[in-house]
Amino acid sequence: MNVTLHEVARVLAVRNDISQFEDFDLQKPEFDSRLIGKGDLFVPLKVARDGHDFIETAFENGAVATLSEKEVEGHPYLLVDDVLGAFQKLAQYVLEKSQVDVLAVTGSNGKTTTKDMLAQLLSTTYKTYKTQGNYNNEIGLPYTVLHMPEGTEKLVLEMGQDHLGDIHLLSEIAHPKAAIVTLIGEAHLEFFKDRTEIAKGKLQIADGMPAGGLLLVPADPIVEDFLPNQQELVRFGEGADIRITKLDERKDSLTFEANFLEEAIDLPVTGKYNATNAMIASYVALKEGVSEEAIRASFKGLELTKNRTEWKKAGNGADILSDVYNANPTAMRLILETFSTIPANPNGRKLAVLADMKELGEQSIDLHNQMILSLSPDVLDTVIFYGQDIAGLAQLASQMFPLGHVYYFKKTAEEDQFEDLVKQVKESLKEQDQILIKGSNSMNLAKLVEELENGE
Repeated sequence: MNVTLHEVARVLAVRNDISQFEDFDLQKPEFDSRLIGKGDLFVPLKVARDGHDFIETAFENGAVATLSEKEVEGHPYLLVDDVLGAFQKLAQYVLEKSQVDVLAVTGSNGKTTTKDMLAQLLSTTYKTYKTQGNYNNEIGLPYTVLHMPEGTEKLVLEMGQDHLGDIHLLSEIAHPKAAIVTLIGEAHLEFFKDRTEIAKGKLQIADGMPAGGLLLVPADPIVEDFLPNQQELVRFGEGADIRITKLDERKDSLTFEANFLEEAIDLPVTGKYNATNAMIASYVALKEGVSEEAIRASFKGLELTKNRTEWKKAGNGADILSDVYNANPTAMRLILETFSTIPANPNGRKLAVLADMKELGEQSIDLHNQMILSLSPDVLDTVIFYGQDIAGLAQLASQMFPLGHVYYFKKTAEEDQFEDLVKQVKESLKEQDQILIKGSNSMNLAKLVEELENGE
């Protein structure tokens, strides 16, 4: 963090007399007392448990000071009204002090992949740090900021939203010089009225941006009412400011050209949506001074956060397209589109396992049923459904596909047919087949993938 105890006390305007404690450097903040190391600052958040209950443990593990909402006996502490608010304010201060360039990414789909791509491209030219894992909320973002290595020049922050106002807060903490909104989908409709409200929330990424900052948004009419007028606005997509002009998709790689690139870019991943993510990342990287040559070379060794779209091998030799980290209607449509365009193996079929998409609220069953438009017996030989809200889609598919080519397994509070699902998939999957497995993380499809990989 490159800050001292007394410096933090001044920034946070603490309510206790800090002069009673000597000044010293603070290494890094931790809100889990088990992760505390020598010289760390403990941050006792009130989450599942009240972190204040673990202050003593934190000091035993090496903490040299703690934030606190109440007095602490026998240890250096910083008395504040709200620990989380103080944590966020400290992150904001460290960003201002370090003068690091912040680039922010949000979107209903593709934000983690785009974040990973942009960070990798920037790292060819600058000392770069990025959001680790899914640390993209009101706790994870300041944690990322306060853990960035000293000397970081470019910081790529992922911003997630569960409720309206989440991204406004994150943008006000980070003050990004450039920001990307990858896509406006139906994610978290349980907490939003509709896509319009989702768009409103996503565009709040511009709230903390300085005037003249670069803002990339999809060429989607739904964003128009929420666009700021003080930013350099770039739209992407068909017919937009930046766009893909040629795309060649293969089973586990793709090549694309864009209207602002001199040469084509090769990616070791599949999916038109990944070409779009790479295009966006390339545009921002170019704006930040990375050469096109460095961009092309970097993409050849692309490393993405695990559990996104990934090809794996079943024990019997079949190909598995695993996309089990999360799911919403937009993401499911996109992966089905990609799976459909990939050539089938010789003498092989295409199968799909589709499970419930979570956090869709009152519209969940309707949104699941609408996925019938993305299912075709001309492409998919067999479709296996798993969940509760997806039951109606399974019924619709059974009317479209030949008898014996659609299966449905329940996952309700009363009954979970996961083992039956695994058995049916293993029986259906042949050596030359390709199978897509897609559903929300809580549906435990990663376990199905593991069973197939380990099976015979």
